[in-house]
Amino acid sequence: MAILEVKNLNIELGGVQVLENINFEVNRGDVLAIIGPNGAGKTTLLKAILGLIDYKGEIKWQQNIKIGYVPQRMDIETDVPLTVKEFFYLRGKQTTDAAIEDILKAVQLDEKILKSGFGEISTGQRQRILIAWAMMENPDALLFDEPTADIDIAGQESIYKMLYNLQKNFNLTIILVSHDLNIVYRYAEKVLCINRQALCIGTPEEILDTEHLTKLYGGEKGFYHHEHKH
Repeated sequence: MAILEVKNLNIELGGVQVLENINFEVNRGDVLAIIGPNGAGKTTLLKAILGLIDYKGEIKWQQNIKIGYVPQRMDIETDVPLTVKEFFYLRGKQTTDAAIEDILKAVQLDEKILKSGFGEISTGQRQRILIAWAMMENPDALLFDEPTADIDIAGQESIYKMLYNLQKNFNLTIILVSHDLNIVYRYAEKVLCINRQALCIGTPEEILDTEHLTKLYGGEKGFYHHEHKH
């Protein structure tokens, strides 16, 4: 059953048609990766799905769905007088020490980090904290805009493995924008290719081949198909 349906989505920003006639659906428990070149409208699509910008067409979530969102980055000065624990308590009165400790385990962080200054922790740790923050209200769906931006290769792999475990353990639906096609191949169940229009949708095995990638990215980049074994 579809947790999200997008029909005939059109978005115009500043008199420019950014997205045109986008149609797709996401089933509960899916991991959908949105790929495309820079300026293709990927982040705009996420914002529309979240209800943050105006659009024409239909975006329909299942009733009573809780949605979490993790931004690409959160820039905080290193001298900001805010600990990680205090950052969690900005979530609201429903936050408890026990809930924080539970979600830290889920994102594979030691509770000792709670005493650290939020501006002092590493980029990878900060991203895990943002994911934990988004998980605090037990969402049904999590949306990510480049979840491993500014993180080194080893850290990227670690983050995606953690997301995979979260998705399985909490039966999450995940929608993410990613430029890393190797990661998309390994972890996504569906791939949506957009470049202002929806050019293709299917499994990674169907989509991540030379024909589809050349159509999506043009001749600017060279791609080769990896043979993967699960």
